[in-house]
Amino acid sequence: MSGGDQAREIAYLVIRAVMSKGAYANIALDNFLRRNQLDKKARALATELVYGTVRRRNTLDWVIQQVADRPLKKIEAHVLDALRLGVYQLFYMDRIPSSAAVNESVQLVKRYGSRSAAGFANAVLRNVIRQKQGLKFPSPDEDPVTGISLEFSHPEWMVKRWLARYGVKDTIKLCQANNRPPPVVLRTNRLKTTPGELMALLEQDGFEVQGGRYLAEALTVTRQPKPLREVEAYRRGWFQVQAESAMLVGYIVDPKPGERVLDACSAPGGKTTHLAELMGNRGCILAGDIHRHKLALVEESCRRLGISIVRTQPLDARELEKKYPGWADRVLVDAPCSGLGVLSRRPDSRWKKSLQQITELAGLALEILTSAAGCVKKGGVLVYCTCTLEPEENQQVVERFLENRDDFRLDPVTPYLPGALATREGAAKGFLQLLPHVDGLDGFFIARMVRNGEGEAGSEGKTSGPKGLSALT
Repeated sequence: MSGGDQAREIAYLVIRAVMSKGAYANIALDNFLRRNQLDKKARALATELVYGTVRRRNTLDWVIQQVADRPLKKIEAHVLDALRLGVYQLFYMDRIPSSAAVNESVQLVKRYGSRSAAGFANAVLRNVIRQKQGLKFPSPDEDPVTGISLEFSHPEWMVKRWLARYGVKDTIKLCQANNRPPPVVLRTNRLKTTPGELMALLEQDGFEVQGGRYLAEALTVTRQPKPLREVEAYRRGWFQVQAESAMLVGYIVDPKPGERVLDACSAPGGKTTHLAELMGNRGCILAGDIHRHKLALVEESCRRLGISIVRTQPLDARELEKKYPGWADRVLVDAPCSGLGVLSRRPDSRWKKSLQQITELAGLALEILTSAAGCVKKGGVLVYCTCTLEPEENQQVVERFLENRDDFRLDPVTPYLPGALATREGAAKGFLQLLPHVDGLDGFFIARMVRNGEGEAGSEGKTSGPKGLSALT
């Protein structure tokens, strides 16, 4: 079996796991790639096939329905997934010959289904080739919801919400941003090295990297010849994979050496370890999570990065106030959310979300925020963040919290941000909403609040500004 054929088979099996068993695409793909030795080219092909096919699911289904002689619900699942894989190659991968896309998809149906089903799959894919030029999506000008949903492959309910908030042009830009492969960004571990030293070591391993968009310790990988776990810099603990938007959370928390910090929903530990670095590995961080097994990821990262001040504990964040009343100088609530700001990183996520989940998650987030607030000392800092764009989970949670807590107030985040972001609407009031199509970052919401009292934490930071931010404006 050639590398390309093996890549297609792995992609097909991952797609089957995602579509039929609800697996997460990134985790399933990583597991298959670890178990199968593929060269760099085949790994890249398998990755694009999985992410592209899963991301474009509703568009691919629409194309199949236009040319098939039966409704989708009457096509066997294993056949439909092979058709999706084939149509993705025919529509979105011009460098792959049509014959290869069709033949290998048909072979997959034979291998995992039946010869009769293979004949049907062959007929559908041949029809797609013949009719491809004549297939036109509904126009966004005439039917914005359906047109944008199909052309840019997002659920209609999601598109409808964004159209009401952003308008047609910006909704299209947002969907386009969600469909672009996200950059791999590394956070330099300043406890052990500098961005320059990290860049040099990575380049020795054949990587190409460049500076981040906003932060000095962020490095963006532009060429990755091997998995990050296999490089010397990873083994030394010189970096952590983390998006810049997530790094900004640590700066807004602004922890100081020697303080006590509570990270209420810490796993897998990216923000926890960043807080420890910003504290110079001095003080105490309590890292909680409701899932005990996920705390092992936090502990593993701390060991690799050389961090010793983090203590992990299984915690239900809704019960925090009972266990740690007034304990922390600073509390971070990275709340469970719909994740609609990071759809580029989670290609299957858009098909697993619903309006009902947004409402339910907003209620859970308010419960957690309310409980975590009781752990903040007078004068201490409370930071709330999500990786979503939805107001119900963001501003409205904070507003509902403040309506019932007159001992907290919003605190401007302007002093903790680089110039290009410090001027954003809302920053002077106490919150920041990052948008993928505007900022070139993951969509994040961050709000900073202070508990009323003497000697408020972080007051010295307001005059000096955040350290470690690049000079970009």
